[in-house]
This record gives sequence, structure tokens and C-alpha cells, in this order.
Amino acid sequence: MKVFIDADGCPVVDIAAALAAKVGAECIIICDTSHIINREGAKTVTVSKGSDSTDFTLLNMLSEGDVAITQDYALAGMCLVRGARVLNQNGMIYTDENILPLLTAREEARKLRARKVWLKRPKKRTAADDKAFSQALSELLK
Repeated sequence: MKVFIDADGCPVVDIAAALAAKVGAECIIICDTSHIINREGAKTVTVSKGSDSTDFTLLNMLSEGDVAITQDYALAGMCLVRGARVLNQNGMIYTDENILPLLTAREEARKLRARKVWLKRPKKRTAADDKAFSQALSELLK
């Protein structure tokens, strides 16, 4: 089992790398050239900047049973199709049951923004978010 991190803008790289190392899972951090992300015990794959370049690199490396960490619903859906276990930075585990409603909500929000209707911004990250993520990832790594 490998742990893949869609690392561009990911606030839990350190936590994920540490938990993967703790259980002896290979950790692969994927980012584009606008980021420099290196963590001890993890392999970093840097790809050229471009629309979805990190996403497609992650998908091409992913195998059934691996764990993927992303906040991108579309990428999460594709990872689920590949048989991976997927979670976001707040510990929400994506499933076949919740991915379609999430993708639908994302599309509706996009339509509202196109009409100049702005939605609330995400709340600031808290220690509770880190704890929820740690617990969810620990469960997936068992």
C-alpha cells in the first residue's frame, strides 16, 4: 500500500508523511514546480505546472488499495474508480455514496459563481481538523 498526497495547497503533508512512515507505507508527495515540498521518509514527484498535471500523475501511479489524499472532488472520484481509499485534508473519507453529491454541489457552486453569486469562504483550519485527519488516515492505514 502506498499513500499519495496531492500536495499543492495541502495542509496535512507533514501529518500524512509521518503516519505513513509509522506503519511502513511508502509515501509519495506530488506537486508542481511552483512548490518545493520535501519530507524525510517520503518521495517527492514534481511535475510541470499545468491544468491537472498533478492529478493525472497521481492517477497514473495509483493502484487498487492505495490511499490518496486530496481536496479535489473530481480527482477523488477518479481515485475511487481505481479502487483507492481517498480522504480530504479534514478527515472526510470519500466513498461511492458521497462523491456524486459532492461533485453535484461543486458544479452548482460553479454555476452560482458564474452568475456573480458568491458563497461563504471555507472556515480557517483548526487543530480539530488536524486531529480528525490523523484519525481518519490512521484508520485507512490499518
